[in-house]
Amino acid sequence: MSDMLDHLVAQVLTVQVRLLACRERLAADTDSEALHDLRTTLRRLRSLLRPLRGLPGVEQLEEAAKSLGTLTTPLRDNEVLAAELVARGHARPGQKRLEGRASSYASVAASPQLTRVLAIVDAFPLFLRAAGREGLPRSLDKRIDKGLIKQWRKLEAALKDPAHDRHRLRLLIKRARYGDEAYPQLDHAGKRLQQVLKRAQGDLGDWHDRLQWLLQVREHPDLLVCQGEWEQELHQAERRSDKTLEALRKALVRRKPGH
Repeated sequence: MSDMLDHLVAQVLTVQVRLLACRERLAADTDSEALHDLRTTLRRLRSLLRPLRGLPGVEQLEEAAKSLGTLTTPLRDNEVLAAELVARGHARPGQKRLEGRASSYASVAASPQLTRVLAIVDAFPLFLRAAGREGLPRSLDKRIDKGLIKQWRKLEAALKDPAHDRHRLRLLIKRARYGDEAYPQLDHAGKRLQQVLKRAQGDLGDWHDRLQWLLQVREHPDLLVCQGEWEQELHQAERRSDKTLEALRKALVRRKPGH
């Protein structure tokens, strides 16, 4: 097998081990980070898969991973909000949102969505090796490189748009950052650019969290106590993210030609 095919198989096996560990942690409710780690592992998997679209098994695995992500998003959002409330000294509404965590975790562990992801992940190295026997290694590096370049160009175009959508930019930044982490040997972003990407993602994440929490205030009166602070922090995050996005735009201009 080529070095890239070796890399892919190794990464998929690593994802499989992590998913299995997360399933057991969720089933036993061993710690509060199990759900977060599951979602992080899914993110790594989807970053590996995105440049491989068109290969056998990729579409099915992408759909399965997306479905599991959709299942777990409300649970993770609830965890983040609960931690925010507790950190601000509002323990009762925070703890209230964590009630039933064990049963929710167990439900995810036993879910058909996670079962399907694990089943496809288990077979995926066989698909890759079969593709390798068909001559895939000769084009694999180029296929992945082309896919990553396409992600970077979408991000660059969005940053140049004066009417850019922060939601879409946050998604594009995550894809570029995690795609680079998935395939570091292709060297699409150096350490400095990765730092700017991380900072931009964090600033937009702060903005996104406050926006979502403020939307919930309308239906959850116990969040009114935080409304004023969240509104102030939302505006601060907007200003901060605008500066970081401009720094990111300039950093992308300085990237080496051809990437």
